Amino acid sequence: MNILITGGKGQLGTELVKCFERGSTELGTPDILKSENNVRAIDVDELDITDINAVREFFRENAFDCVINCAAFTNVDGCETSFDAAFKVNAIGARNLAMACRDCGGKLIHVSTDYVFSGDGSTPRSECDLPAPKSAYGSTKYLGEQYVREFCPKYFIVRTAWLYGYYGKNFVKTMINAGRKFGKLTVVNDQRGNPTNAADLAHHLIKLIDSEEYGVYHATGAGECSWYDFAAEIIRLAGVNAEVSPCTSAEYSAAHPEAADRPFYSALDNAMLRVTVGDEFRPWQEALACFMKNFRETEEFGNLGK
Repeated sequence: MNILITGGKGQLGTELVKCFERGSTELGTPDILKSENNVRAIDVDELDITDINAVREFFRENAFDCVINCAAFTNVDGCETSFDAAFKVNAIGARNLAMACRDCGGKLIHVSTDYVFSGDGSTPRSECDLPAPKSAYGSTKYLGEQYVREFCPKYFIVRTAWLYGYYGKNFVKTMINAGRKFGKLTVVNDQRGNPTNAADLAHHLIKLIDSEEYGVYHATGAGECSWYDFAAEIIRLAGVNAEVSPCTSAEYSAAHPEAADRPFYSALDNAMLRVTVGDEFRPWQEALACFMKNFRETEEFGNLGK
């Protein structure tokens, strides 16, 4: 199978590439990894997905059976101040790939976010719930979802949340770095969601490649917690000598008025996975512990905070 991964240098794109290179994921060996595949990972330096003419030309020269779109403008605060740039990548880029997949008959796996929801309520959102984003990031990602639905008949829209992994920047590495530098962290305790290991997400995206169970999916780590709970567990597992204190979102906003609004409650329910290809996500504590065990053996872990 010919597979294209966009955003190939990011934390999820890199994790996917490593899975294909190893022929397995941390959770097992999906059937597609047992066969011969031609996997090409690209980033903006090779293809600007916001340029419709460049995308059309690229797909005229290359035929793909499946595209996994990991490319995104994910800086939540930056989306507020650079709306046009976020709009181009998160919405127009998704539209361009959707049209290209439609024209070549390929499948599109499009990675989206829990931020498409408002954050109201207190029970996990299922795929049946209607999005109502409050931030520029959530709004542009939701428009990207709509374009994918409109222009590509063979689509999987996969919403994830609080993603971290071995490659690139993420909350886990930020907390370790800040904990070592300052010895004290203050983290919001009234926003709840699902920490998600990129290795777990990659496993499920790879399972979808072989499937024809098209539609919208939620794909997050099992269980929920607050950002404060998440940070405290990160510091504990990393063995960092730092105090982690809770604060409210109002207190954080007062200290950081430039920050975009975050959902208070954005936990997702992986209902579609359960009833189709299967939900194998680990409890978030287990997945984080596995990540930390492996990450502590890397050079990057030793260099954080220096």
